[in-house]
Amino acid sequence: MEKLTDIKEMVKLIYHALDDKKAEDIKVIDIRNVSVMADYFIVASGDNMNQLHAMQNEVDKALYEHGVHAKQIEGNRSSTWILMDYEDVIVHLFSQEDRLFYNLEKIWQDGILVDCENL
Repeated sequence: MEKLTDIKEMVKLIYHALDDKKAEDIKVIDIRNVSVMADYFIVASGDNMNQLHAMQNEVDKALYEHGVHAKQIEGNRSSTWILMDYEDVIVHLFSQEDRLFYNLEKIWQDGILVDCENL
């Protein structure tokens, strides 16, 4: 299997994987002009830990099928914030409460919100 190298295609795959698992308020933030750590942040919420882990598994499966493996995943079965590092794309999966508390969208407000339909 050939590894997916197009970052925008990776973002689309992640977005659709999250959407398939009913992730809430999926935001894609283009941070290429404000950070060197990644090109995109993807932030999404889930209602409970089971949904968060289903979202994580779906993203990981979708990318794995395209030859992309996580550099690192932070979080465990009792986590309410899961971070998935795919080098150029970092995925943040939150409980509603943690998402409000950490407010990554505000911290990264200098990034550009991306409409995934237009990637």
